[in-house]
Amino acid sequence: MSAFTPGNSRLKKTHKFSIAGVAAVGAAALAFSLVPGNASADAQTKEVSAAPVAWAAGVESAPLMQKSITEQQSVFDRLAKEQAEAEKKAEAEKKAKAEAEAKKKAEAEKKAEAEKKAKAKAAAEKRKKEQAASRAAERKPVYANNLDGWIRESLAIMKKHGIPGTYEGLHRNIMRESSGNPNAINNWDINARNGVPSIGLLQVIKPTFDAYHVPGTAKSQYDPVANITAAANYAADRYGSIDNVDGPY
Repeated sequence: MSAFTPGNSRLKKTHKFSIAGVAAVGAAALAFSLVPGNASADAQTKEVSAAPVAWAAGVESAPLMQKSITEQQSVFDRLAKEQAEAEKKAEAEKKAKAEAEAKKKAEAEKKAEAEKKAKAKAAAEKRKKEQAASRAAERKPVYANNLDGWIRESLAIMKKHGIPGTYEGLHRNIMRESSGNPNAINNWDINARNGVPSIGLLQVIKPTFDAYHVPGTAKSQYDPVANITAAANYAADRYGSIDNVDGPY
């Protein structure tokens, strides 16, 4: 088989050396054949002897050529290795950057989703409170602005604070003390002479009203509901219940 195959431009190192040797021999042969027929024998001898010298020179340079090729191959291998490492490093950095960006994006989306859920939860809780307040307002009874309404509202407050008493007990004592007049005032008894007249539906003096005032009611003896609940609170403390009161107390 020929050392050079058509279509394959790359020659192996051994092929290159073989071609160099063949070229040297061919040159020597050509030089011999070109000697004229009438040339002297001495001249022919000189031409022929030149061929081995050329061949020998080619053979002696083979190790040097081999060394040069080896060094070049070493440099090529080193550069190829460095390039491969650089490409590998660049690919790793590209991958790391992409992963970091993906992670950052995922965290941002997660944070946005959490904030969205928190806002939705807060809005739901606000609506729930508003609805509860609305229902409470709807359930809150509206009491009539008269003696019946005042007694019923007082009973609801008394129940909330654990103060005993019934509608009958409150109504009975109110009618005896003030005939149902929230502005009634006693200006002739001992309390009046002492400067603290009895006032309101259940005729409560100021010191007693202040001491037994029920939170959530007006701080006025003339307020019907405040007067009733303070008097009922005082009666519960002293007599056990307003129901147990049948005369001046």
